[in-house]
Amino acid sequence: MKNVKRQNLNKLPDSPGIYVFKDVSGKIMYIGKATSLRDRVRSYFRGDLLDSRGPIIAKMAEEVASVGFENTNSVLEALILEAKFIRQHLPPYNTKEKDNRSYNFVVVTHEKFPRVLIRRGRDIAVNGEDNHDQKFRSTFGPFPNGRSLKEALRIVRKIFPFRDNCQPLVESKKNWPCFNRQIGLCPGVCTGEISVAEYERAVRRIEMFFGGKTAALARSIEKDMKVAAKKREFEGAAKLRGTLFALNHIRDVTLISQDLVSPLLKVSAAENVRIEAYDIAHLGGHSAVGVMAVVENGEIRRAEGRRFKIRGKKGNDDIANLVEIVERRLNHVEWPMPQIIVVDGGEPQKKAVEGVLRKKNLSGVYIVSVVKDEKHRPREILGLGGERSAARNSAKFNPEHILLANNEAHRAAVSFHKIRRRKDFIDI
Repeated sequence: MKNVKRQNLNKLPDSPGIYVFKDVSGKIMYIGKATSLRDRVRSYFRGDLLDSRGPIIAKMAEEVASVGFENTNSVLEALILEAKFIRQHLPPYNTKEKDNRSYNFVVVTHEKFPRVLIRRGRDIAVNGEDNHDQKFRSTFGPFPNGRSLKEALRIVRKIFPFRDNCQPLVESKKNWPCFNRQIGLCPGVCTGEISVAEYERAVRRIEMFFGGKTAALARSIEKDMKVAAKKREFEGAAKLRGTLFALNHIRDVTLISQDLVSPLLKVSAAENVRIEAYDIAHLGGHSAVGVMAVVENGEIRRAEGRRFKIRGKKGNDDIANLVEIVERRLNHVEWPMPQIIVVDGGEPQKKAVEGVLRKKNLSGVYIVSVVKDEKHRPREILGLGGERSAARNSAKFNPEHILLANNEAHRAAVSFHKIRRRKDFIDI
């Protein structure tokens, strides 16, 4: 784990990972996770910390002398690593206002076909003490945020399906697939489609993942894939290749969105909120296109999306292209007006669209921009406002819906650009 002095926080990487606050003696005070280590850690040393985070966190920030950190490939991996380090070190500020046993844990039951469940710390053994239930063969945690843990388990289950509540075929004597089997989240324990040995191998992979052994897990899957291919078991090899790809390209958009806003901001479900997201695609300025994607009440409305061929010769001027398609969209007064417009980029893109709305004398439409990192992963949402102003508009500023719209716009832009590029090639 790398360390930086408090005065050198700009040296922290702009990437996911965990951070560790230490006092002058090097003692660990607090452990947290972040989408952007640099942005999250620097937020603790702003002048408004007392008002925004309370006296306990403000006191902790005053005592921080150095920051340890470790990069991860995704926010999901950071979540797992955060829980592992908290369990190892039990930092005082992680448990200052919360008994460690009220945290959430992932548990694996001790059964022929083990279940993977979420349990409160008070209900299980912590570090081998006071175990009132001997059915857990392994536990992972503590996880400070229950909502994030549920989302993490949902992501993991898509990669490694497991049993939670259904009964194994040998016990139930029925051949009906459970609901999770029907949607691919159970490997077929209830229908007898998977052997004890195969399921044990799948559970061990889940344990490796939650144990923070992601690199070793990937090597193990790759090895099994090569063995299957050598045996000419091509279907099994293809399945393992898909698992390996999913593991290496984890999509944790929801976890990212949870990390982009203050944990003090409670985001409620949006009602009757229309979000329009805009994106541009071109290849070196050629075959430039733009799209508008629509999300209403958290659902993509593809039928209401629009595609624009960029006019003129602006080429690779993304801001000029963005201004053009927003202006053309706003000329359609017959289309429903959005409450939020989402653009891909940073402050320049946001200000450009704000200028378009001023020229059109349109008020009451919020502009936000999604800042991406070098791997095109969301890093920050500009325009949410401070915690107080955002809290007043929490029903509108649902970061999950904003990222969903931004994702859909990017997908649609890339797809339309490919079509336009093929047509331009044929027309030459």
